[in-house]
Amino acid sequence: MPEAEVTIDSQTSAANEPAAPSPRWFAANPGKAWSEKWFLLYSPVWMAAMAAMMLGGVDEHFGDLGFVLWGLLMAVPFVAVPAMLSPENAGRRWYQTFWFKANLYMAIFGFFGNYFGSEYFFDVLGMVYDYPTISWHLDAALVGHGAQSVPVVMYLLTHAYFMTYHNSAVVVLRRIRTAGVPGMVLLFPLSIFVVGYFWAWMETRAMANPLIAENFYYQNMGAMLAYGSIFYALYFVGSFPIYYFLDEDADRPWDLRTTVFAALGASMIVFYLLDFSTACIGSI
Repeated sequence: MPEAEVTIDSQTSAANEPAAPSPRWFAANPGKAWSEKWFLLYSPVWMAAMAAMMLGGVDEHFGDLGFVLWGLLMAVPFVAVPAMLSPENAGRRWYQTFWFKANLYMAIFGFFGNYFGSEYFFDVLGMVYDYPTISWHLDAALVGHGAQSVPVVMYLLTHAYFMTYHNSAVVVLRRIRTAGVPGMVLLFPLSIFVVGYFWAWMETRAMANPLIAENFYYQNMGAMLAYGSIFYALYFVGSFPIYYFLDEDADRPWDLRTTVFAALGASMIVFYLLDFSTACIGSI
């Protein structure tokens, strides 16, 4: 009888243990999963719109207001569509939803990336903005040499870029993290860098092209693609693993304060990474 009792107890204990999570791409949190799908579904749309603008040379006729309206057209759907259609809206206030906190995080992180981070791209990576029709600029007063400035429209376009980069990265990282493969302590950070480098290289290659060579280019394109993309990837090394956990657990959603602090923390981590890297490599 004691042996039978032990067997029964063992079977009962095993039955009560939660099943290991199966590999998945999208979040187990239904509200977050819906938003991730929308963010990724919309991404090819804004990319195609940007490509069409470059091919058609429409930007040559834009002034400040035209550029800002174009930037809004690219960025606003990340907010407007979930605000109208997300199933989260039925059970939560708008500021409690994943879609709002994701956009809030990205607005803060993207602001840092343009206001401070662009100065490193100017002085270290040789990036050049030259838009004669733009007079609305916003960037750091003390960081960088100040020879160039950041067009306001870049804050809006960066929001679209970073929403796509971060949410596509989270989907890939989740699939890797839930696969149950050994060595995750090394595989996960390596995957963060690989995905970050992929987007850094792709953006550099797509944006620095002959169609807009008079307005945006790198002084040493070869070096930028080979080495500068690693530098750019530091943005994502600092941010992807933080953004990943935003409302990942439906039972422990982030509040607005946590979201803001997380975005500011990621920004500061990237600031350190950029400056330390500059001290090591100088300029390219």
